[in-house]
Amino acid sequence: MQFFRSLFSNLRIADIIDIIVVAAVFYKLFKLIRETRAEQLTKGIFALFIFAEVSGLLKLYTINWILKSAMTVGVIAILIVFQPELRRGLEYIGRSRFFTKSFLEIKGESLSRTVDEIVEACASLSRQRIGALIVLERQTGLNEVVETGTKINGEVSSNLLINIFIPNTPLHDGAVIIKEDMVKAAACFLPLTENINLSKELGTRHRAALGISERSDSLSIIVSEETGAISIAENGTIARHLDSQTLKQILTDMYKPKDSQEAFIIKWRRKDEQGEE
Repeated sequence: MQFFRSLFSNLRIADIIDIIVVAAVFYKLFKLIRETRAEQLTKGIFALFIFAEVSGLLKLYTINWILKSAMTVGVIAILIVFQPELRRGLEYIGRSRFFTKSFLEIKGESLSRTVDEIVEACASLSRQRIGALIVLERQTGLNEVVETGTKINGEVSSNLLINIFIPNTPLHDGAVIIKEDMVKAAACFLPLTENINLSKELGTRHRAALGISERSDSLSIIVSEETGAISIAENGTIARHLDSQTLKQILTDMYKPKDSQEAFIIKWRRKDEQGEE
């Protein structure tokens, strides 16, 4: 009891604020790495710390020296190993409303026209079973991806998108990058997902769409060449077999102010589950 009295008697308001801030930071970090490969790596690092302490207590000097030496250079190793997660975390901070305005400010007729053109193009490509991959840029810039393709900087239109993906044309093989109501580039190369648990049915387009969604906040639309099915990828998650009406609703919601947005795939799945009930 005397210990607790002494502890709370010396506790300042600044100490309470300090504890709350640290707890909030650790909570946010936990949410960022949860259900990612970083979670397993973090467990491994904690295990190394425990083994180092135990080896010291048991006077296993060689093992203790190896573990201590490994942790000395561990900071650099962590920066290398956690590079995707660190980038994701910094982008998350940069996308917060404290630093930026709401995503996209296309309104009224311009918004409706852009959505209609994209949906019309996807529906046409789906009917013809022409493969397509369209990436909608949001807060995270995709200039490094744009540089891998052919710059277009043209207004979004269904005819333009359809013509890009016509087989055996110069720009059909790759992804189209759209920012707001402009097609920035075509025939762009995307990083493939590192998720090894994906269905074998998913081809290169789907894996590329998931890959770019894991590294940015973009929304990707995929049209399957084999089945004509329309899918979307967001935050490393994919939703398949969408109809034109659902795709239109998702794209319309995407342009809403951030406060009224929800993860589109989660929202779509929730509606789908309610429909099945």
